[in-house]
Amino acid sequence: MTTTQAISNLHEKFLKGEFAVTGECGPPRGADLSVMKTKGDMLRGWVDAVNVTDNQTAIVRMSSIAASKHLLDMGLEPVMQMVCRDRNRIAIQSDILGAYSMGIRNILCLSGDHQSFGSQPDALNVFDIDSMNLIRTVRDMRDSGKDMSGFDLKESPKMFIGAAANPFADPFEYRVLRLGKKIDAGVDFIQTQCIYNMPRFKEWMRLAGEEGLTEKVYIMGGVTPIKTVGMAKYMKNKVAGMDVPDEIINRVAGVAKEKQADEGMKICLETIEELKTIKGVSGVHIMAIEWEEKVKDIVQGAGLRK
Repeated sequence: MTTTQAISNLHEKFLKGEFAVTGECGPPRGADLSVMKTKGDMLRGWVDAVNVTDNQTAIVRMSSIAASKHLLDMGLEPVMQMVCRDRNRIAIQSDILGAYSMGIRNILCLSGDHQSFGSQPDALNVFDIDSMNLIRTVRDMRDSGKDMSGFDLKESPKMFIGAAANPFADPFEYRVLRLGKKIDAGVDFIQTQCIYNMPRFKEWMRLAGEEGLTEKVYIMGGVTPIKTVGMAKYMKNKVAGMDVPDEIINRVAGVAKEKQADEGMKICLETIEELKTIKGVSGVHIMAIEWEEKVKDIVQGAGLRK
């Protein structure tokens, strides 16, 4: 950590040693603010901060900056996601300054899904810098008060810097090395890919602990409740970097169709219980996209809020 003074509510939770909870909110495919209000109402009071995705899956949506500001106005703290796919370094720095000026204090730095996976595969990408350099850019702007050209900023953006980590991608031995590189670049907190393979996650945490990395960054374990066995199979077979063991699929498949969502919720709660016992895990990131009404049940069921 490069700063010990709380930058945001989320940062303060970590500094106090409390088990933090973040949720996720996908902006609408349109300018209808009521969508954000509905999702915000479901999350308010149950999470410490809310990730706002940035044109996720390379599909045009309301901008993450605007959606984050709307959540702020509704009394929620956003974690503004920013991807490198759509901006060059000039636009990136400009958006960081603009977001900070509006009161946004948390940022999650990502490379972004390739446009070929989205609804407009012929769109040109940018990828002027990657997520590692995006982390470094936000860190340098915050700590040195200078932009990438060395120009002094009149007010530096004091952002709490996050990034994603996938303990399940191959080669496995590179996962901890990559975490170390993100920490060296200046990341303050990490949110992981959805955890279904708990033994592999624990091994990743053990190796990260041996390298002293868990003492240098706040790690939040990612969880996503499974709705149906079809969803579980899709994540296993179609989503890159996802690790859904057969035992999880068989468990969901082993109950009646109308009970599969309940079983998925049980698995999610069991995962959180295990995460709370793992040294170095500082919180949980609940990804219940388009199922935000379940966040309250998850948080209460896991004993994270009354």
